[in-house]
Amino acid sequence: MLFYEAQRSGKLPENNRIPWRKDSALIDGFDNNVSLTEGYYDAGNYLKFTVPLSHAISLLSWGAAEWFDSYQRTNLVEDLRGTIKWGTDWLIKAHPEPNVLFVQVGGGEIDNEYWGPDTNIPLPRPSYMINSSAPGTDAAALTSAALSSASYLFKNYLNDTAYANELLAHAVSLMDFAETAKPWTPYSQSVPAAADYYNTNRYQSQLIFGSLWLNKATGNNTYLEKANAYYDMFRTELFYGITDWSDQTGAALVLGASLNATKYKQLATDYLNRVLDTTSQDSICNYTYGGLFYCQGYSYSNSVMPPLNTALLVGFMKKSFPETGSNYTDFVKNQMNYILGSNHMNTPYIVGVHKNSPRNPHHAAASGGTDLKKINESPKEMAHILYGAIVGGPDYYDNFYDIRNDYRQTEVALDYNAPYQSLIAYQISIGASDPPYVNITQDRPNILSGDDSFAGWKIAVIVVSILLFLALVVLAIWWRKRKQRASHANRDVFVDESKEDDETFVGGQTVRA
Repeated sequence: MLFYEAQRSGKLPENNRIPWRKDSALIDGFDNNVSLTEGYYDAGNYLKFTVPLSHAISLLSWGAAEWFDSYQRTNLVEDLRGTIKWGTDWLIKAHPEPNVLFVQVGGGEIDNEYWGPDTNIPLPRPSYMINSSAPGTDAAALTSAALSSASYLFKNYLNDTAYANELLAHAVSLMDFAETAKPWTPYSQSVPAAADYYNTNRYQSQLIFGSLWLNKATGNNTYLEKANAYYDMFRTELFYGITDWSDQTGAALVLGASLNATKYKQLATDYLNRVLDTTSQDSICNYTYGGLFYCQGYSYSNSVMPPLNTALLVGFMKKSFPETGSNYTDFVKNQMNYILGSNHMNTPYIVGVHKNSPRNPHHAAASGGTDLKKINESPKEMAHILYGAIVGGPDYYDNFYDIRNDYRQTEVALDYNAPYQSLIAYQISIGASDPPYVNITQDRPNILSGDDSFAGWKIAVIVVSILLFLALVVLAIWWRKRKQRASHANRDVFVDESKEDDETFVGGQTVRA
């Protein structure tokens, strides 16, 4: 959970364990006369986004509730409390009125031009909201789910009923906002500033997911009936792809199965089986040679996310229905082993746990650098270790280049760590063996130098170009010989006496001397 502490914004608490992080962004929200200080920076920069934060909080809270014993056994209950509460306190701030939700702080065009410490974050830092006249159905419903899931955790496991009730009140209000602000609209249509970062085009799964979490948090079956009605209304419009921050269809089905097995168990089973069946012609997923679950349209920008998010849903399903087949257990084990070091790079894709861990996460504050144009060289070594951060991961060929400006492989983010943390809790709960990196003694293979000019896709282009050149050479030789054969055939009938000395006949065929 140290990664989440490294992402904290605002005035840091006295028990801050990240010495290189300082108080920062202390006037967030002032442009709209609200306080949006604190909360979490989303990734390796200094922007804040409500949607990926809410997705992360829901997965963290859900996993903590399912495998709370793991936090108890490792004496991390208070760390868990602090991690969740730092995020939910900010979500409460972001909901200052019933029909207002702030969904972003900071402008990408400014923030992305800055590479430096948290003590000099550039201004202005505009804040962006959705409201009744500019709806964001998905953002409001997903934030409701985050607060409901956290409320359930604080009430039933963290023994804080007062805070749980406060969270629940905001969750109920946000769901009402999501449902009544019409027309139903993806939030990034109302807030174009977010479109380049967390663009969404659906809201259906979030309405189902939010209603199911309200049912779980309150025990009120009215919310379950509402979720059922939404599912029946949207079933042909839902996107049955990989669960991530932009779509919670799979998560909603798995959560629904634990609340209403009659309606959702088979739907959740069918969903997971369809996702995991990489042999189907319709499948968008397969496995890399090294065994990483890799999905078209998802894995290119962060390859560890499809296996982590899918494995977490499989773990939830296994917890609700222990009779589920061993293929579920095997999938979780194999994907976690890969991410924890059982791969040909001998690399656990978690910063700071092993000598082969990623050394160059794409993270401005941890880098110690101040020159965006020299992001890889200045400094050559990261100034600070970003302990516990999950990076984007390897390419389709299982190669990892560990280059700081290659955000696809080395970016870190709140939603990357959420499924991983919950899966670690799952592994501890079932008594899994030590992670593979514990036994790795070999160095990471030095497949290339740190020159990012030879990224994986460029290697592929070079290989394809060479093959194309060779094919053209072969074609040219074939064409020349074909013309020669045609010429020789004519000479069998009309021999040019002036060239006769240059040719001989062997076996009835003309051969050049």
